Amino acid sequence: MDKAENLGEILLGDRIENSLYEIVVDEKINCKVLCVSKPLSAEELKDLSDLVGDEYRASWVLDNLPAAMPKLLQSVNGETTTVYDTGFPVGFIGNPQENAGSQEGLNYIYNHINIKVLYHTNPDLYEGKRIVGFEVEPESITHTTDFDANDPKQYPSTCLKRDSGPQVVDPNAADSSIVFTYSVLWEYSDTPWANRWDQYLLNTDSQIHWFSIINSVMIVLFLTGMVAMIMMRTLHADFRRYNQLEPNEEAEETGWKLVHGDVFRPPSAPMLLSVLVGSGVQVSMMTIVLLIFAVLGFLSPANRGGLMTAMVVLFVTMGSFAGYFSTRLYKKFKGQYWKKNTIMTAIGMPGFIFAIFFVINLLIWGEKSSGAVPFLTLLALVALWFGISVPLVFVGSYFAFKKPVADSPVGVNQIPRQIPEQVWYLSPVFSTLMGGVLPFGAVFIELFFILTAVWGHQFYYIFTFLFIVFVILVITCAEITIVMTYFQLCAEDYHWWWRAFLTSGASAFYMFLYSAFYWW
Repeated sequence: MDKAENLGEILLGDRIENSLYEIVVDEKINCKVLCVSKPLSAEELKDLSDLVGDEYRASWVLDNLPAAMPKLLQSVNGETTTVYDTGFPVGFIGNPQENAGSQEGLNYIYNHINIKVLYHTNPDLYEGKRIVGFEVEPESITHTTDFDANDPKQYPSTCLKRDSGPQVVDPNAADSSIVFTYSVLWEYSDTPWANRWDQYLLNTDSQIHWFSIINSVMIVLFLTGMVAMIMMRTLHADFRRYNQLEPNEEAEETGWKLVHGDVFRPPSAPMLLSVLVGSGVQVSMMTIVLLIFAVLGFLSPANRGGLMTAMVVLFVTMGSFAGYFSTRLYKKFKGQYWKKNTIMTAIGMPGFIFAIFFVINLLIWGEKSSGAVPFLTLLALVALWFGISVPLVFVGSYFAFKKPVADSPVGVNQIPRQIPEQVWYLSPVFSTLMGGVLPFGAVFIELFFILTAVWGHQFYYIFTFLFIVFVILVITCAEITIVMTYFQLCAEDYHWWWRAFLTSGASAFYMFLYSAFYWW
């Protein structure tokens, strides 16, 4: 049967197509021929061999359950747990030690699939059988052609004997055919239908997640102590110095107090900073609401593409926050072109992201991949952008423009103060990069689990841990920004606006590098 994909599935490249495999309830199949390929040319065999070498995987779905390969994991306590790897590889690279009969340097294709369908029955609640598991075990068999391909009941004798070795994909053996077969086994399971996703979402590393959180909390406590020490030390020193002064004696200002007349001076490129801050608030609000829904269980993995759909919808509906905070900050900088600022907020960062997405999609189109997003879906995204997000940005900007801006605690001098020469470790690049280390250190363990799930063909569904780590990340970013800004002002450098924005933002740079390193 055909199924219409939602927006999230299309954006993720998840297209469900009907296959030639026939699975009938309670019908056991020892072996059945799926098809016999046409004689493959050397070029076609090379393409197939490249798919095996590039570790392509097949993704199947049965009754909304993804096909999975079960594997056993042994914990440090000696307990054995069965976990699922979704999908299965289309083949393997020859290795005589791991795969008997294979040769080093050759690629082999899995042309026989053992399908096991797990079912559960409960006559008190419902009739019939409900599927609660979908396991596959791929095999590579060099099938003979001693059967009639037109007779659906016949199959090669090697399907049961399996003594002919694996099926090699050799570009030098042109005009050869490959026989594809499969078997089906139905097996009863004690798993109720309501809990059938538990095996896919099994968390085997909860202790490590708690260790990650404890590690992050220690970093937060360290930064909190630093902030408190700075504030208390500064206040105590001020009080002590003022108490020692004579009534008619004036206190000599030192450190950050010397720049009080320049600390609220607008930064360079104030519109760009306002746009970036507004877009950041939009993404932050989207993330907070999305994680709350995920923690409460509204984003079930059974709803394929639901997480991506919710992300897109929440992003466009949070446009009012972007417009409000962007315009508010721009007015704080005494900006005069608030309409231009609003337009830049509405189309700047979303347009940059859409342009990158469009270029990547063009490359995927060029490869004729089914993961390419259709043109009509791109038009739907543009409609959501200009039909919902842009108007909401203008609405938020309007309310921010009407609301008066609070006055700064101190005025701004007419003539900018000369900034003394800074020591090397307070240079903009070094201090910014150093400021991003601690926030990254607070979340990199959880980031490791996310990347492991993405590249390890598993589901990441422990949003409670992720929400806690996200809160810790926000607190860490705020505190490290306070600390680094204080050090900068003590050095009489009042150009703190961009530095404060980029200090915590540098953690994203480390996350990008770590993601690239993990993939590499």
